[in-house]
Amino acid sequence: MADLSTLARPYAKAAFDYANENGAVHEWEDFLLVASTVVNDKSFSTWLDNPAVSAEHKSAALVDLYDSQVAGDSDSAFKQLLGESKGSRYGNSISYPKVSPQLNNFVKQLAQQERLALLPEVYEHYRRHKAISLKQLDAYVTSAYPLTDEQRQMLQTRLATSLNASIVIHESVDPSLLAGATIKVGDKIIDDSMRGKLQQLKTQLTA
Repeated sequence: MADLSTLARPYAKAAFDYANENGAVHEWEDFLLVASTVVNDKSFSTWLDNPAVSAEHKSAALVDLYDSQVAGDSDSAFKQLLGESKGSRYGNSISYPKVSPQLNNFVKQLAQQERLALLPEVYEHYRRHKAISLKQLDAYVTSAYPLTDEQRQMLQTRLATSLNASIVIHESVDPSLLAGATIKVGDKIIDDSMRGKLQQLKTQLTA
């Protein structure tokens, strides 16, 4: 039997091609991220494997959860998750549309073909299609202190210019860096932290 990644590829391509042609790339990506997170939950995956639950009920559960927890007015952990995926600290303040009829049909097809378990893999392949299409790169920034809005914007602009690509910044904080930050884009790492500079100095002095 083919592995999950291989099985997921055609679904991801079909999803991205449709979303890209219809200006709904971000909406589909948001849903796939949330659905993937839910499917990865052990209790929910056990429920999905229950043959007594109809395919229509399974797909409806995912869509209803998204519409209530993400497209609804109240704050939720899923909104925060989406905000973090976009490199934003303000996930709960963003407005998200409800699942479209086309996306709903896509989920129904996955359910009918017993492929909902592929959603995490579909999401990863979808993101790759998007990155290639939009020439988008993820930049993982670890700083000694939280970035200010000005620092974040300046960093994003500089990286976009130097790499000639759209940049999505993912932030984390590590006080042990003392000052400055490290930046990882693909297999490239830029160490502009105080800890890194001290290490370089130590290496030079002991060489």
